[in-house]
Amino acid sequence: MDHPILEGRGLRKAFGGVMAVAAVGLQAYPGEIVALIGPNGAGKTTLFNLISGVHALDAGQILFDGRPIHGLPTHRIAALGLVRTFQNLQVFDSMTVLENVMVGCHLRSRAGFLAAGLRLRRAKAEECRTRERGVGLLQRVGLASRAEDQASNLPFGQQRLLEIVRALASEPRLLMLDEPGAGLTQEEKAKLGDLIREIQREGVTVLIVEHDVDMVMGLAHRVYVLDYGQLIAQGTPQQVQADSRVIEAYLGAGWGQENPGPGPSVGSG
Repeated sequence: MDHPILEGRGLRKAFGGVMAVAAVGLQAYPGEIVALIGPNGAGKTTLFNLISGVHALDAGQILFDGRPIHGLPTHRIAALGLVRTFQNLQVFDSMTVLENVMVGCHLRSRAGFLAAGLRLRRAKAEECRTRERGVGLLQRVGLASRAEDQASNLPFGQQRLLEIVRALASEPRLLMLDEPGAGLTQEEKAKLGDLIREIQREGVTVLIVEHDVDMVMGLAHRVYVLDYGQLIAQGTPQQVQADSRVIEAYLGAGWGQENPGPGPSVGSG
């Protein structure tokens, strides 16, 4: 197997006297969908925040493509190709839908801020290319007709999609999705699942935190399970569903009988 694109070694984070993440290790390989699940307060979002640079580590190492990234500011981590969404919507309400996507595109802008500020020819040409790319990304998720609408006017489910599209606009190598299905209808979750599979098939590694276990088990190639900041299990969806510790801490009795379906294999849709 390839070397992991993301690796966390002995990750620790405490807030006051509460150990939010305790010596957790995880790996994500190129082209995988990796899920992180567990009860509320298990430390999932804290782990996301450590990886993306929102919180500083108390101990441990985070490697992205073999390079240590712990201690780097969030914008430097994003520029390397590790991009995330947040549990709470982070859409720019005062901007149009297209402008939201263009914010993501500008992470890869080559013209530079000075050229853009002076409206030089090169900057203008890149602005046109950015608009075209933004419209193309919106077409991909059925939002092109809303491109000039204010983002705050979109329904909640479409705002979730917009946040993911904005992240995709930055051309991530690894996309971290924090509760992308929260507040969505079953139909919207199904469309979201299709989009995540499509992203993975294009070679982007996906790391997802999600409370909808059925959705996770149908998407993920591998699953990590946290409880009270501790990693209690890891493996394929089938292995995790059969683990007595996971059933006791999170899934509940009877899960195996009610949800016997296998997860996908690597590279499958």
